[in-house]
Amino acid sequence: MIHRSWMRNQGYGDEVFDGRPVIGIATTWSQLAPCNAHLDEVAEAVKRGVWQAGGFPLEFPVLSTGETIIRPTAMLFRNLMAMDAEELIRNNPLDGVVLLSGCDKTTPGLLMGAASVDLPTIMVTGGPMLNGKFRGQDVGSGTHVWKFEAEMAAGRMSECEARAAEGCMARSKGHCMTMGTASTMACMVEALGMQLPGGGAYPAVDARRMELAQESGRRIVDLVDKDIRPSDILTREAFENAIRTNAAIGGSTNAFVHLMALAGRLEGVELDLDLFDALGRDVPTLVNLMPSGKYLMEDFCYAGGLPVVLRRLVEAGVMHADSLTVTGRSIGENVAGAECFDDDVIRTWAAPYQPAGSGTAVLRGNLCPDGAVLKQSAASPELLVHEGRARVFDSPEAYHAVSDDPDLDITADDIIVVRGAGPKGYPGMPEVANVALPTKLLKQGVSDMVRISDGRMSGTGYGTVVLHVSPEAAVGGPLALVRDGDRIRLDVPARELSLLVDDAELERRRARTDAGPVPAAAQSPGGYAWLYRQHVQQAHLGADFDFLTGTRGHAVPRDSH
Repeated sequence: MIHRSWMRNQGYGDEVFDGRPVIGIATTWSQLAPCNAHLDEVAEAVKRGVWQAGGFPLEFPVLSTGETIIRPTAMLFRNLMAMDAEELIRNNPLDGVVLLSGCDKTTPGLLMGAASVDLPTIMVTGGPMLNGKFRGQDVGSGTHVWKFEAEMAAGRMSECEARAAEGCMARSKGHCMTMGTASTMACMVEALGMQLPGGGAYPAVDARRMELAQESGRRIVDLVDKDIRPSDILTREAFENAIRTNAAIGGSTNAFVHLMALAGRLEGVELDLDLFDALGRDVPTLVNLMPSGKYLMEDFCYAGGLPVVLRRLVEAGVMHADSLTVTGRSIGENVAGAECFDDDVIRTWAAPYQPAGSGTAVLRGNLCPDGAVLKQSAASPELLVHEGRARVFDSPEAYHAVSDDPDLDITADDIIVVRGAGPKGYPGMPEVANVALPTKLLKQGVSDMVRISDGRMSGTGYGTVVLHVSPEAAVGGPLALVRDGDRIRLDVPARELSLLVDDAELERRRARTDAGPVPAAAQSPGGYAWLYRQHVQQAHLGADFDFLTGTRGHAVPRDSH
């Protein structure tokens, strides 16, 4: 009686307490997360579907993190968001849950939390913005930010022109419309089978986004009736499907970190970086989207969206077509009728945008014994095999402090090393690895250099950037031992990243008291940042907390009443 009576203060009558399934709608709506600021509208569409199917929908907020504004990085709070979602889902009287996400970390964070509870779940992502338009050309959010900033630094674009471009890049509701991390993770959720077909690409303002949200509301009631849970869908085979899909779409390197973390929440699903490399080598890049290609997510949607990519992967025999999805059917059945309406946006297997093996490569070597990654499709081909002099910076801020110096000792053949940007060292592993080139080189017309970091790069970014070097410098990884002037060799075809310093010298450096880990900036005496540093795992494990791995289930301990 006490529980019902308090719920009735919202105007609910007896009819909702008749045993119908209670559906939680976990929303990351927030005006501080611009990509998610329309999710209140999406939630209303989901509620319509839940009511139609005979459920009782109740919306609740979870922590929202928008990469565009929050500092020092949204990645610092992905795990906190997953904890928030997990505990709210488990400790409220819910039979099923609909997850509403948008910006980069909200998608994996929500899914990680839900996977640990394992109640029937479906996800609805918020959708990309419409294509940016500036002076007659399509511009991509994120991708063109880096380009325009470089043009300004080189003196080829005025500040007035850049301000005009700002509003042209983000001209509708939604997340980045490039194949950045938000779009990539929306596609990953669809490829994993946790989102309805087409959900990865419909623009945020497209009416079909609301239709899909309403249908998701109906579907979650059916998932509850049939007791279909994330553990039934998120199998090893589903993750292999997602890994191959990421290669085919030219997806973000951040997908590696998020998929590893999600897999760590599930029993019996073990992934490692080498699996990503092995599965991706045989898959060509089919999708011609920025930052690797020409088009944007709106074009991808109109060309047929992810179902076309999935159908082509199924027909090529590289997908587990019988994997279960939230439709109640297999992924192969979902996409069997998918049609492509623009073969320049979504290329065929026989005539891909880039050949097999051009996706994200996993590197090994004495500089990254636990791995590092490089997005080949966004790199300069002539730099994929390169040897150069290291120019070392102990933090992103240390680099930025001198990057405009016209007398900076640096050449286009050098390799920029930015360390102290890993999970523990920053903390949070920010998207800083693709630092802008030194101004003196930009003015000389240099457009790319090899950069190496234990941090991440935005999925909208581009360039020959080695990311996620593991273990990071702050925990004593080899990156901490690199000195200015050392020679480094990058050989992407051979999957090698090597510091050309003999082992004896590296041991001498390690033994010196002044050559240990790069100190973490601004150590926190307490609070969440302290907890994060104590328990975050390294990038190759997904940067989740060590105490959050595994599924804890949905049972709630009896209270004292």
